[in-house]
Parts: sequence; structure tokens; C-alpha cells
Amino acid sequence: MNRNDRAIVALVMVGHGMVHTYELSIPIFVSVWLAPESFGATEATLGLVTAVGYGLFGVGALPGGVLADVVGSKRLIVACLVGMSGAFALLSVAPSILVVALALLLWGAAASVYHPSGLSLISRGTEARGSAFAYHGMAGNLGIALGPLLTATLLLVLDWRQVALALAVPALLAAAVAVRIDVDERAAVADGGDSKADTVSSFSEFLAGSRALFASGFLVIFAIVMASGLYYRGVLTFLPEILGGFPSFDPIQFAGQELQPARYVYAGLLMVGIAGQYVGGHLTDRMRPAKALRVAFPALAVVALVFLPVADLGVVAFLAICAVLGFFLFLVQPLYQAAVAEHTPAGTRGLSYGYTYLGVFGVGALGGVLAGALLTFATTGTLFLALAGIGLFGGLASLVLSRRDRTAS
Repeated sequence: MNRNDRAIVALVMVGHGMVHTYELSIPIFVSVWLAPESFGATEATLGLVTAVGYGLFGVGALPGGVLADVVGSKRLIVACLVGMSGAFALLSVAPSILVVALALLLWGAAASVYHPSGLSLISRGTEARGSAFAYHGMAGNLGIALGPLLTATLLLVLDWRQVALALAVPALLAAAVAVRIDVDERAAVADGGDSKADTVSSFSEFLAGSRALFASGFLVIFAIVMASGLYYRGVLTFLPEILGGFPSFDPIQFAGQELQPARYVYAGLLMVGIAGQYVGGHLTDRMRPAKALRVAFPALAVVALVFLPVADLGVVAFLAICAVLGFFLFLVQPLYQAAVAEHTPAGTRGLSYGYTYLGVFGVGALGGVLAGALLTFATTGTLFLALAGIGLFGGLASLVLSRRDRTAS
């Protein structure tokens, strides 16, 4: 990596780690809000409430992608960090589920601009793109794992409102760091980095760019990212609660405190995702992303089908299947990110990633609604069966993209 590559990677690692720190701390709070001594809400209610924030996290990615093409990525990343801090400060004083929904809505709006900004910055600014995607993904997974771990640990000694306020601080510090990082955002664009010929700067250009994207292989990629988002949100939103329902992870008393082992297993599963991100990122340097995706998605389907039967075999088997789930859940992310870069022009890369994360987190937010409804009105087994179907759909879409790649070559 050259100096600019390293600067960009540092910036996006800070931003990505923070976004996912907050994103995956929310399910830990959900397990608290379910308790009678808190809000005593049902899974169905909290599925809808979290879908508000997670949905805007995805829907806002589309205008965020357009802004990334017009005003640049660094400004949006700094604004994202400041906005997330403010949202968690509001969450800390929420008197009702309605205000919780508002705080999560504000968090989703702020966080939504990160992915199209960060990923378009990598794709247009770095020479070592595959390695940059890998490090970017690893930083995200570090936040994904440490966010829940930090939240669960703080809840041992603090009220959940105090924990939410404490979590508002890191994003402000990260924003201060991000402001000081100097990057050339278009250093790797083929014509020398200044071309904005394809940049979307008006509504008519937005429509034209959108039509051009979906007339290409991006339509298939959009199906892939929707499948990833639905599976991701469907399995993670209530996973701490699901894990806590197994006798192996019953609460235990330690040093006068009640420990929730399920929360730490959840954090460990997410930590394993770092390995998945690393492997997926480096696979993009060695093969076409679609080729790896057509294996990864069926693997997720198989994991969903065997998760509960394997969990009943004992603690060791349970931990092993959790690790496998964490690995494949995050393996797909750098693969579809690289597929977007392969199939879209540099000038509309922000728009492309905007649509990508509209699919991943916007449409994907419905996975949390689906999970909440199935857990309330059906069974955990039904949820995992639905997840298996989503994995198979993703595998089919990946097979179609792989065949398009072979035809094009």
C-alpha cells in the first residue's frame, strides 16, 4: 500500500468500526428492553422499533451515496460519527419505546451515509483495493464484536441509560481523529483522479444513473445484497435472546453480579466474523467474487438448517456452530462489495453503494421484523427455516451473476 492507501484505510477503519459498534450494541439493549423492569416490550414490538432505525440505516444509504459522489466521502464520514454520538445521547434519556424509536431513527439517518462513502472512497482512492476492503471489513467486525462486548460488560455495573450515554463518547473522539486524516479521494481513478463525468449531480442524472445501473449486472447484485441483509438482520437482531434460551447459557452469579453468558457468546460469534471478512477480502484478489458467493450463501443455508440440532449436542458443538455462522455471515460482505466495484463505473460508485446498502440494511431491516414476528407467533425453528430459504435465494442469485461473468469474459 502507498501513503494515500494507508491514509484511506485508516479513515475508513475508524468510521467502519464505530458504525458497527453502535449497530450491534442495539441487540444487547433489546434484551434489556424485553425485561419487565425496563419497557417489557414483546419481540414483535421491538422488531418493529429496531426496524425503524435499521431501515433508515439502509434507506438513507441511497441519498448518502449520491452525496458521496458530489461532496466527497470524508465530510460525510465525519458527519456520520457526530450524528451517531448525538443519537445515543438521546437514547440515554428515552422515557418510552416511542423515544427509543426516535433515537434509533436518528442513529440510522447518521449511520446510513457511512457505507456508500467509505466503500466508494476505497474503490476510487486505493490502488490495493482488495486488501483495503479486507482491512475495512476487519475493522467493522472489530466494532461488531467489541460493541456488544463493551455494552454487556458495562451493563454489569451501570444502568442501560448510563451505558448508552457512555457509548456516545467514542464516536465524538473518532470524529476528531477523522478530521485530521488527509486523503486523496480519487487517486485510483484511471484518468488521473479528477474525472467526475458520470457523477450524479441532479435528479435527472440520478434517474439516468439508476436506469443504467439496473440495466446491467447490478440488478443481480442487488438481489444478492438483499439476501445478505435479510439473513444478517434476521439472525442477529434477537440472537442474544435466542442463545439465552438454551440451558447451557443460563445466567450465572459471579462476584455478586448476574452474568449473561449468551451475550458474551454473541460477541464471540461476531469476533469470529473478523476472520470471515479477512478471508473474503483476500478472495476478491484471487477470484471473481460471484464464484465465491455461490458457495458462501448455500453454506449459510446449511448452517441455518443445522443450527438448532447441533446446539442440542452440547456446549462444544454449540460454540462450534456459532463460530461457523459468524465466519460465513461476514465472509459474504467483502465479496459483494467487490462485485459492486467490478460492475459499476467509478463516477457513480457512491450511487452504486447507496443502492447496495439500501438493499443490505433497508430491505434487510425487514429481516428483524420477520424474526420478531416468527419468534412471537411461531417458533425459533421456523425462523431458522426461513433463514435457510434466504440463503438458498442468495446462492441462486450468485450463480446467475457467475454465469453472467463467464458470458462477459
